[in-house]
Amino acid sequence: MDAMPRYGSMFGPDITFLGVERCTLDEPETYRGADVVIVGAPFDGGVSHRPGTRFGPQAMRATDYNAHDGSRPSLAMRVDALADLRVVDAGDVEMFAGDIEGSIQAIEDAVATIAASGAIPVVLGGDHTIALPDVTGVARTHGFGRVSIIHFDAHADTGDTEFGHLHGHGQPMRRLIESGAARGDRFLQIGLRGYWPGPETLDWMADQHMRSYEMSEITARGLDACLEEAMALALDDCDAVFLSVDVDVVDPGMAPGTGTPEPGGLTSRQLLDAVRRLALELPLAGMDVVEVSPPYDHADITAYLGNRIVLEALSGLAARRRGDTWNPARPLLDGRGTRPTYDRPAPPSTART
Repeated sequence: MDAMPRYGSMFGPDITFLGVERCTLDEPETYRGADVVIVGAPFDGGVSHRPGTRFGPQAMRATDYNAHDGSRPSLAMRVDALADLRVVDAGDVEMFAGDIEGSIQAIEDAVATIAASGAIPVVLGGDHTIALPDVTGVARTHGFGRVSIIHFDAHADTGDTEFGHLHGHGQPMRRLIESGAARGDRFLQIGLRGYWPGPETLDWMADQHMRSYEMSEITARGLDACLEEAMALALDDCDAVFLSVDVDVVDPGMAPGTGTPEPGGLTSRQLLDAVRRLALELPLAGMDVVEVSPPYDHADITAYLGNRIVLEALSGLAARRRGDTWNPARPLLDGRGTRPTYDRPAPPSTART
């Protein structure tokens, strides 16, 4: 297998994710010992509606109001994922205009190279077509059917064909199950809603024993309860988890820059908390963040969200690697500072009089 060289950025200046070190996939010494390798997949040849996600990797790398210095201490997690982990950026996989099959193969080979090195691939999309090569590339190392999928999305992406083609952003989950790279009974989808797919496709999903949490169920039961159930299923008879996040799982009022917006989704806060928790509590083997379409964004809202999805996952992973337990109710300043606690003013009483 020929690894992809570092192509740099296909669109815009060659910057890395928040200033982390560069690597080149055909030079293994540049990412030897890495915990995470970020790679861009600027592909939007599989969209069924609005394009523009080819610019997603560049936007997620660049959008931040802090210096691009390879450091991001998390207030909540008390880790600096970009410093506590070795995170490197391989640049973009070169996509082939008009060639879906060639692009898919190039992404799969790049992801497989990263996974085989022992690092976790974090893929910046791109439309959701790339989930097929992302998961397949990871499965080539971890074993077909041995990696469960937790999939955040407004849409199931289990269609059969799209405009007469087997590949597109509405089909990757079906192709993964049909190929054996992923198991239907360990495919957990969170945030579905709206008016697609139709009954025939839903019947196919049921026959594969998929578990899909539609927003009405999430609202009725609570997101935490659904996550608990999904995590238990994901860890049953599988060795690792692949996390695939389509930003359209978030309500388009908070994530307008996407190709197929569907009202009524999760809040950005819910998604960030969920991603952080999954990375902290589950053995991640890979991850992608897809469907950020900067041409349809407003004030970089969706690009910022995509950037933070990656950071929250990396922070959870850093805490997991360090063996931390995390209490989300812990006050921000608890245990910080050099003054003894008895010198600090007592918090105001909240008791009613």
